[in-house]
Amino acid sequence: MALKTLHQGHVPDEPSPAGSALATLTVAGTVVATCWDGAGLPGVLAPRPFLHPVTTLSGVPVTDAQPDDHRWHLGVSVTLQDVGGANIWGGRTYLRDQGYTWRADHGRQVHTGWAAQAPDGFQETLDWQGPDGRTLLTEERTVRAARATLPGAWSLELTTTLRNATDAPLELGSPATNGRSGAGYGGLFWRFPPVSGARVWSPDAEGEDAVHGSSAAWVAFAATGPAPFTVALAGLDEVTRADPWFIRVDDYPGLGSQLAAEHPVRLTAGEATTRSFRALVADGTPDTAAIGDALATTPGQGGPR
Repeated sequence: MALKTLHQGHVPDEPSPAGSALATLTVAGTVVATCWDGAGLPGVLAPRPFLHPVTTLSGVPVTDAQPDDHRWHLGVSVTLQDVGGANIWGGRTYLRDQGYTWRADHGRQVHTGWAAQAPDGFQETLDWQGPDGRTLLTEERTVRAARATLPGAWSLELTTTLRNATDAPLELGSPATNGRSGAGYGGLFWRFPPVSGARVWSPDAEGEDAVHGSSAAWVAFAATGPAPFTVALAGLDEVTRADPWFIRVDDYPGLGSQLAAEHPVRLTAGEATTRSFRALVADGTPDTAAIGDALATTPGQGGPR
């Protein structure tokens, strides 16, 4: 059955209630992130659990949710634009030879339970559902916050395992796999708030054009205003580090992974794929060596990973 076309007017003009707060993350007695279930969001935004606000230890916000330019950008979340034809990213769907098109193909992620909970982290289970409510993927997500080895900074670790819940092969795709070169976004995505003085770099390159699409060991995003902060993101295993980075500075401030950068990830029935990340969240702008050292050290253990 063909899906009907939607129009941009279906996107809310103002931010919608995010639903219920599922958990908070605390580091050294400071709440640094809140996890929402996203259940209150309209379907066109692909409702899903997300972290927002995420802050530095001094309280500087480093996330945005439902910004004017992309209402479906939700703090820190794990999401994909093409899960077997279902858009669980939100907004328009990229169609080959048509471009971005409004369609009634939006799915959602539903929090289904806890495997563990603590002030500094949690393990949750989720169902990724298509527009008809059928579960396409099940997910196990682990989130942990800890003091970083870099003074005045903290570390966020996130591991996601996506498992095909259908009885047939399932493809995980992106605008890139559907014809838009360089737009393989999907997986972990971090939307930053409006900033000034934005800078993005990796150990080997500087600037959006140079870092976007690279498989650098880590990438950092920093801003000078309204208050200076830095967020750096690294993959924790070879599979995650093989995914290219997705960077936006000029269009909007965002950083993420490209799970399906060129080709869809194909999962057979019951098969799973896992990605693991570590983020460094710091006030100010640490130097490149300090960022690399902090990302390479397991928080709380004082030694390299």
